[in-house]
Amino acid sequence: MKKYLILGMACATLANCAQPVPDSGAGVGFGDYAQYEVERARREALLQSGTSPAGAPMDATAGVLPSAPAVSTGAIASTELAAAGIGGQATAPVIGRAGLDATPGNAPPVIVESAGISDEQSFDAVAGRESIQSDADRRAAQAAAYEVIAPTAVPTRDGNVGPNIVQYALQTTNAKGVETYRRLGLSGQSRFQRNCADYRSPDEAQRDFLSRGGPNRDTRGIDPDGDGFACGWDPAPFRLAAGN
Repeated sequence: MKKYLILGMACATLANCAQPVPDSGAGVGFGDYAQYEVERARREALLQSGTSPAGAPMDATAGVLPSAPAVSTGAIASTELAAAGIGGQATAPVIGRAGLDATPGNAPPVIVESAGISDEQSFDAVAGRESIQSDADRRAAQAAAYEVIAPTAVPTRDGNVGPNIVQYALQTTNAKGVETYRRLGLSGQSRFQRNCADYRSPDEAQRDFLSRGGPNRDTRGIDPDGDGFACGWDPAPFRLAAGN
C-alpha cells in the first residue's frame, strides 16, 4: 500500500512540471483569429483617418505623434492641379513639356485639312461625289482606252554579220603585240589613232579589219605592229573563256 502511495505522489509531481501544449488554433497575441481580424481592421481605419488609438493625430509612416497637428481633407491643392496642366496655366512650367489646358471652357484644337492628302479611302468623301453611274462611266472610259497590240514576227537576219572574231581568236596562237604579219611601215601613229577613232569598240574594228583582207593586209593602217589584231583588240579573253 505504501509503495502505491509513493508512486502516485511521483506521478502528480511530474504532471505539475510538464509544459502545456499551445493551442495552434488561437491567434498570435489574441484569443482567436476572429478577434485578430477585428483589431487589424480597426488599426487600418485609424491609420487612414490619421488618428491614434487614443484619438490624437499621428504620422502613419513613422508611427509617432507629429510635432504639429495636421488636418487631412483628401483634396488636391490647386497648385498641384495647375502644375499638371489642369485648371489653368502652371506657375512653374515643366521643362520640355507644354501644359495641357483640360478645362471645359478650352476649345478643342482645330483640324487643318491638307489638300495634298488623298481622300479616296474616306467613304463619306467618295460617296459625296461619286455614284454607281459615275463609276460605270469611268469603267467604260477605261475599257475604251484599252488597246490590244497584235504581236509581230521577229525580224529576220540574213546571217551576214561580218567575220567571226571569236572563231578567229581561237584559231590564232600568237599573243597581242607579237609581230606575225609583215607591214611596210607606211602607217604612222597619227593614221592609226585617226582611223581607230572611227570604230565604237575594238571588236568592231577587228571585224572590219578582217573584212578588208586582214590579217594579211592592213589597208587602213590599224594594225601597224603586224600582230593581226586591229586597234588594240585582244584575243586573250576569248581564249580564256574557251579554255585555250
